[in-house]
Amino acid sequence: MKRTAFALTALAATGILLASCSASAGAADAGSSETTARAFTGDLSPEEVLAANSDYTTVNDDEWSADDAVDVALDGSTAEASGDGVSVDGSTVTVTAAGVYRLSGSLEGAVVVEAPEDAQVVLILDGAEISNADGPAIEVRTADDVAINLASGSENTVSDAASYAEDATVNAAIDASSDLTISGDGSLTVTGNGNDGISSTDDLVVLAGRITVSAADDALRGKDALVVEGGELDLTATAGDGLKSNQEENETQGYVLVSGGTIGIAAGDDGIQALTDVVITGGDTTIDAADHGLEGESILTIGGGTITVTASNEGMQAISVGIFDGTIDLMAVDDGINASGINAGGQERETDTGERLEISGGTITIDAGFDGLDSNGSVTVSGGDVTISSAENGGDNPIDANGTATVAEGVVVANGEAFDSDSIQQMPGGPRMGGGEPGEGRQGTGEMPGGGEMPAPTDAPDADRAS
Repeated sequence: MKRTAFALTALAATGILLASCSASAGAADAGSSETTARAFTGDLSPEEVLAANSDYTTVNDDEWSADDAVDVALDGSTAEASGDGVSVDGSTVTVTAAGVYRLSGSLEGAVVVEAPEDAQVVLILDGAEISNADGPAIEVRTADDVAINLASGSENTVSDAASYAEDATVNAAIDASSDLTISGDGSLTVTGNGNDGISSTDDLVVLAGRITVSAADDALRGKDALVVEGGELDLTATAGDGLKSNQEENETQGYVLVSGGTIGIAAGDDGIQALTDVVITGGDTTIDAADHGLEGESILTIGGGTITVTASNEGMQAISVGIFDGTIDLMAVDDGINASGINAGGQERETDTGERLEISGGTITIDAGFDGLDSNGSVTVSGGDVTISSAENGGDNPIDANGTATVAEGVVVANGEAFDSDSIQQMPGGPRMGGGEPGEGRQGTGEMPGGGEMPAPTDAPDADRAS
């Protein structure tokens, strides 16, 4: 069992503790100095954000041997095991002890892991087809760490019940009440008919494999953490999120990390959603989302990789957004990148409440229906190459901030024009780049610069807009 630790480098050197805070906590004290301090003490780099979060757990392939595997032959409504640690009761196959188990064949029933609390269990899927009309196809009830390994060259499928009770706590095609690691060179097709595709109440980590998930709600959900280090993922979340982490009881958990792999997401809600932080350091991710492409309730930080959002309401959103490297291409009906979550709206809508949007590297292309870069606090560009196509109507602009907006270094081209800090006008409520003189448009007369009526504010709900 590997518990992945992150170097504390800059934190140790400076003595600064970066603490993630969820937007739910911030909403209760919107605009308070305590909330702002907890959210923004320290740097926004991936290294420091990860250092402030709990380590995640994986089961690596070198921690077990396939030579030790107990073979389990699945046969319709029953199964037969070649060794100890497995019991069969009708169409339910139960793993009761730590060890390695190879599953092959077809089963109309369930594979259940009910091992000691300190057990490490490895399930090798080697041409396994498991469908359960009454619940999850694979359910981990008790164990410490569980791995699903996809045997090289194998094709495996799992599917679950068509529906679950509203209060069901076990409601995914693969449902684990433990840390869960997926690895191997084979393929896995998951159909989550009733709710989620693959879900873990602890850490869910994908190391490798060709994984296709179609789910009624969320495709992949790791409550404590969801990590993708590698693999080829094709995820469809009909009514939910593609990648999701939603631990709300511990502010050092509930994060999503993508450090490698190739990921395609089609989501009925958010492409990537974390109750605390979203961290991207590598990989190639393509998202088509009905709501946000990527959303962290606290921090969204990008240090590498390629991110393409082909459709979204807003491309990226978090209380604080830091971009240090990577290639990013965003399409958004509303704002491209939005730093928001503390501002309570209403009369305080144009007040600087401490959100930060900082760009110091990377190549970023934004096509937005409203603001390109939007912050309820500050916007700082100190590096990178940013190209923005966005609205220019006096209230929605390439760069929109309630606080300071600075282009110190780097290249910013907005609607065909190069901009720097001198190009950003001081508009009512904060600086904006382009889009008319102070008092015009949305902030003042209700008329478009150059004449004409402003569109009704229903173009984008204020509650979903940063400023």
